[in-house]
Amino acid sequence: MADNTREIVFPEAGVNPDLSPHELVAIVDEHNSVVGSATRADMRRKGLIHRATYIMVFNSGGLLFVQNRTMTKDIFPGYRDLCAGGVVLAGESYEESARRELEEELGIRGVQFTLHFDFYGEYAGQKVWGRVFSCISDGPFILQPEEVSGGSFYDLERVKTLVSTGACTPDSVYVFQRHRTGAGASPEEIIE
Repeated sequence: MADNTREIVFPEAGVNPDLSPHELVAIVDEHNSVVGSATRADMRRKGLIHRATYIMVFNSGGLLFVQNRTMTKDIFPGYRDLCAGGVVLAGESYEESARRELEEELGIRGVQFTLHFDFYGEYAGQKVWGRVFSCISDGPFILQPEEVSGGSFYDLERVKTLVSTGACTPDSVYVFQRHRTGAGASPEEIIE
């Protein structure tokens, strides 16, 4: 997927103190090769390049689940998020991280993932190699109260309206827009 990547720079946004500062995350180089690990606090403070997963959750009717982030999130508190996901921990693959994050945030287990694309982005002083997936789940969801204060399914036209208000995380907006246009996306793969 090396030639399926794009660099995107996102605007700055508020950052809260990290709630899990001692968690070890995978640190990568500019080519997305793992070069070590660091605590989440060091990764944020030093702006180390790390990996993150982005999972768009659609229902069987094609509506997208949009989360409301809690005010205690370490980055983009209080924003709407068009994706579930988060940082890849040390020793985890992207796929393992995506499954862990979906279960933690929304209580979703045992779904098939569709792999879409990788991208490199910089935002709020952070540098990230993201991998984008989607899945289908009709819920019900069990929201992680530390990270997700609520959420709803929206049709894609309504999601575009939410995006236009500027209240959505810019990285998830990029993921949504790129997914919608198919720009540079590789052939999709199903991951069991």
